[in-house]
Amino acid sequence: MSRFIEVPARMLPSETLDALLEAFVTRQGYDTTDTGAGMRGWVAELKQQLERDELIIAHDLELEMTEVMTLAQWRSFGRDLGDDEEEGDLV
Repeated sequence: MSRFIEVPARMLPSETLDALLEAFVTRQGYDTTDTGAGMRGWVAELKQQLERDELIIAHDLELEMTEVMTLAQWRSFGRDLGDDEEEGDLV
């Protein structure tokens, strides 16, 4: 059984996606006071990044955790999207 799966953003309820993106903003230390849109502005920007495939949503089946990651963060775990797809570790 593969440990990680990629979760398409379109498969998540809007509230769930927003909560994941807000947690990502907080974890990354983004300044939510620097724009008039605040957290909503960052969430909208991150949704655009998801559409451009600059971010992924990965679910760890072993730890039962779902995280938003940049591709650089994903690769820092020693993982590559192409390699995982070939090995069947990322759907």
